[in-house]
Amino acid sequence: MRFLLALGSVIAMGGCASIVNDANIPLTFSFSDGAEGTCVLDNKRGRWEVDLPGTTLIRRSDDALKYECITEDGRESIGSIASKMDAEKFGASVIFIDLGITDAITDKHRDYERNIVIPVKGKKPESEDA
Repeated sequence: MRFLLALGSVIAMGGCASIVNDANIPLTFSFSDGAEGTCVLDNKRGRWEVDLPGTTLIRRSDDALKYECITEDGRESIGSIASKMDAEKFGASVIFIDLGITDAITDKHRDYERNIVIPVKGKKPESEDA
């Protein structure tokens, strides 16, 4: 009986980060000059179209979050945001028997910066008509 209780406890605690972390995280985006616009974001877990400035839920992933943005006045910005590993929660998952396998599959141990500022070049001066 004790063996079954101990085994049940170990199984229940396995995949700690998977239990603690949500699959999606809220990220806030804005342009470096405060402009408004839209961005298409993607990683291997999904694709999102968002209005900037704004906040949206993005699926955690171990690959970079790529962005292609355009301001209302037509300036473009393309780049990516690296994901980072939440080592503390992943370590707990490794300790609790599943050796981090669940988190490695679901990427729930990964994270992105929560406030992302997309760089854009300054506005071109308007030409004066002579």
